[in-house]
Amino acid sequence: MTLAPARPAPARAARSTRLVDQFELGLDAPICLTWELTYACNLECAHCLSSSGRRDPRELTTEQCKAVIDELQRMQVFYVNVGGGEPTIRPDFWELLEYAVAHDVGVKFSTNGVRLTPERAAFLAATDYVDVQISLDGATAEVNDYVRGPGSYDTAIQALANLQEAGFRDAKISVVCTRQNLGQLDDFKALADRYGATLRLTRLRPSGRGADVWDELHPLPEQQRELYDWLVAHGDEVLTGDSFFHLSAYGPEDGSGALPGLNLCGAGRVVCLIDPVGDVYACPFAIHDEFLAGNLLADGGFGRVWRESELFADLRSPQTGGACSKCAFFDSCRGGCMAAKFFTGLPLDGPDPECVQGYGEQALAGERVVPASSQDHSKAGPTRNQPVMLQLLTRPPVSACAESPLAGFDPQAPS
Repeated sequence: MTLAPARPAPARAARSTRLVDQFELGLDAPICLTWELTYACNLECAHCLSSSGRRDPRELTTEQCKAVIDELQRMQVFYVNVGGGEPTIRPDFWELLEYAVAHDVGVKFSTNGVRLTPERAAFLAATDYVDVQISLDGATAEVNDYVRGPGSYDTAIQALANLQEAGFRDAKISVVCTRQNLGQLDDFKALADRYGATLRLTRLRPSGRGADVWDELHPLPEQQRELYDWLVAHGDEVLTGDSFFHLSAYGPEDGSGALPGLNLCGAGRVVCLIDPVGDVYACPFAIHDEFLAGNLLADGGFGRVWRESELFADLRSPQTGGACSKCAFFDSCRGGCMAAKFFTGLPLDGPDPECVQGYGEQALAGERVVPASSQDHSKAGPTRNQPVMLQLLTRPPVSACAESPLAGFDPQAPS
């Protein structure tokens, strides 16, 4: 890949040979992108960043999805992170996976494991260029099911066992770090080792339904330090996807304490998101109208959005860093996560809400307006998979019966 020629590089980047400085200008194609194939999901996780649950009737057809894959092949996109919702719920999921692999586009898909039968696990074990991430947010059923719903732990563990039995190598266990599960990091690692998998830790963002539970779920300051120390000790064995570059400010001011990875916000520069209806967003964690760059069904397709979007051009322009640029640790944390700032009502050129130097806490104490969600695909009423956590949400119920202890009770059913 080459640098996008759309605008001149700032002087500091032109003189720099650092990869991070080049990536800040954007590439002519994303290194990887996230593609939410559907918002349909059998679960209703309390922290779901896309508020998934119900299918959007406008989602791309099979043929439209194949056309997207064709374009990604032409752009030489290395691989796609396929998610949702639960992507395997789409009837054509396995057809699309095979089509992508046959067209030199690698697939990494995230699943709760509900459709990973022994037969499907055997198919995946025999297929090249496919990676599987099993979502698990607790090393025990008690912790996991609190946010992902009853039975979801057992489903995930069975999927891991099926993959191992089929001979699938190096599956990923994908964990969103919360206040409740950070004490289980060693247990997660042991679980990954047991199933021949690799542990992948990601940061909780206050987006989607995650905005409703962020105050309760996001790690405490002392847990942030514990997480940083654990990642420093286990960095060669654990993946993070650049989730925790805001923690790098725990290290020396010269940036030598940075965690492995690019340690910058790649939104619109090296990554983006395609949603089920073809809308393209700057960041997988910022599915909001403010970060909508265009729709790939328009003339020019995805390539036009990537190359010509005004939003992406702004994100690739030299960033001042705002107040954070005056901080001695700015080169380590780069001001933190754009999505985390936006969904907590903080300015994008201000500190991360979880700034380890304490500036985020000060900013959160000031006046701010938390943006309303621009879309919600949550199910209309309680479900049998509803996690305990959802009982603590502050938003009003969709109807009076949604709070009834008899919801879902059928008096005609046999006892």
